[in-house]
Amino acid sequence: MNLPTKITVVRLILTVVLIIFLCFPFYNVGVVFPTYNVLGGVSLQYIIAGVIFVIASLTDFLDGYLARKNNLVTNTGKMLDAIADKALVNSVLIILAGQNMISEIIPVVVVLRDIVVNAIKMEAAGRGRVVAAIGSGKLKTATLMVGTTLVFFYNAPFEFINISVAEILLYIATILSIVSAIQYFNMNKALIFGQEEKTNS
Repeated sequence: MNLPTKITVVRLILTVVLIIFLCFPFYNVGVVFPTYNVLGGVSLQYIIAGVIFVIASLTDFLDGYLARKNNLVTNTGKMLDAIADKALVNSVLIILAGQNMISEIIPVVVVLRDIVVNAIKMEAAGRGRVVAAIGSGKLKTATLMVGTTLVFFYNAPFEFINISVAEILLYIATILSIVSAIQYFNMNKALIFGQEEKTNS
């Protein structure tokens, strides 16, 4: 296992830690996180979770950079990277929606988009083709990560000037999810409907 893949595995581990940290009923074991009287009340639990999320998000860029720079791109690494990305972002979005921190429509659209795109990629792989990542998809992921980070930190510092940058970024990412899904479909619809085989025969 090369270094970029090890970093990807670290992201998976951090994702599990983050999920447990956000969902564990600390109050049942007598643990109470302090709340600070800024921005309408800031819980230390979300601040700690935000730090973990930021570290995990940074590993996403680090493993890809090292893999390309040192020519260490492998099929296993690409598969684990895709799993780690979806596990980190989608699980956090679902939890935040369940805790009324964000709108439920955001994880619904993002998760459905990932199901559609993954189905297209699996169909392509079954026919010996690789569907490369596209710009709108990468921008969607980056926007989601930045927007989610701001949610953990209560939209600071933008909340002081009453601009909901976190919410804006998450809705932009939701729109990009739809746009990228449509682009993936249009780029591969000949393959999906078997028209490539008819053309080549």
